[in-house]
Amino acid sequence: MRPIRLLILLLAISLTLVLALMRPLQGRANGAESQAVRLVQSPLPMRHLFHRSRHKSQPFGVHVVAYARHFLGVPYRWGGTTPHTGFDCSGLVRFVYRRFGVRLPHSTWGDLSHGRRVTRRSLRAGDLVFFYGASHVGIYIGRGHFIDAPHTGARVRISTMNAYSGYYGARRLRAS
Repeated sequence: MRPIRLLILLLAISLTLVLALMRPLQGRANGAESQAVRLVQSPLPMRHLFHRSRHKSQPFGVHVVAYARHFLGVPYRWGGTTPHTGFDCSGLVRFVYRRFGVRLPHSTWGDLSHGRRVTRRSLRAGDLVFFYGASHVGIYIGRGHFIDAPHTGARVRISTMNAYSGYYGARRLRAS
């Protein structure tokens, strides 16, 4: 009788593990939001993982961009600050950089006062890029592209610098 009980117990544990692994995959078709929620709910903050696994050869901005990519597809929401509720442009930037110990205000004008100014020709991954008189901000990823939360009805996406005619400037932030 004991082998049957052991077999039932093992089956129950296996079923529980399978269901636990499948639950985060449910939801939106592209899974970006589910992945973002899993990252946010992680018991160990990402900045601790970042410091442990960071390779000396990769610049800080590369890690920022890699983390920001997890939020592609999250809906835009004016005033939004989390992947649960959605992001606006400065909310996305603030959320991403907070994981690396950089505190930013929830304002594009406030973001413009942090870090150091860089020219458009010397942009690097992770730099903040501003448009339309600094009323819009995104995270530069390289080769003329950046991640942003563009407007109502859209989702966090990768945009091209050329698609925005009102380039205003850029700032480079450092890890705290």
